[in-house]
Amino acid sequence: MIGIESAIVLIAFVMVAAALSFVILNMGFSTTQKAKTTITSGLSEASSAMEITGGVVGSGNVTQNRLNYYAIPIKVAPGGESVNLEVENTAIRYYSKNIALESIYKGILPTGTYSNSTAAIAAAKTANMINQYPWTGSGMNQTSALVYFTTNKNNNKILDTGENAIVLVMFKNTDKPTSLDEIKTEIIVPTGSLLTVKRHVPSIYDAIVDLG
Repeated sequence: MIGIESAIVLIAFVMVAAALSFVILNMGFSTTQKAKTTITSGLSEASSAMEITGGVVGSGNVTQNRLNYYAIPIKVAPGGESVNLEVENTAIRYYSKNIALESIYKGILPTGTYSNSTAAIAAAKTANMINQYPWTGSGMNQTSALVYFTTNKNNNKILDTGENAIVLVMFKNTDKPTSLDEIKTEIIVPTGSLLTVKRHVPSIYDAIVDLG
């Protein structure tokens, strides 16, 4: 009888120890999974969802030594997810030595592709996204930015992997940067960190200005 009682007590201790071990291991696995999820989320937010795919090019007014507009080529960063570029989800800021504009984004041209910025600006004016061409005498009523596609797969307002787009920043007359000015554009999207593009304006000797 004493041996049987001892065995029962021992079995009870083993069962309790096993249950506690299971609880501890399960809590450990849960904590590890939560930590992994937090780290993954943090890395996703810290890395940029987009990247620049080439040189930034501007349109120069040689007579006035100013920029009419400049174009930034972008795409989804490697390993990144699609980016929603609707006005409700995206913001574009512009800064220079003397100007700080917090919200200049007017939207995206979702359908088709454009071989150059002039064609995209004409389409934007037809769509009433801007009131005037940035190179005309009277100029635009406000500095504005828009996005158009150079490679378009889905004809929507989302930049997917394999698509290429241009962020176009167009200036009203009083905001046009001149030689030696520093210009900065911040593109803020729903996921990932913002994409910052900073350039110095060189001396403007030609209608096409390479900003690097």
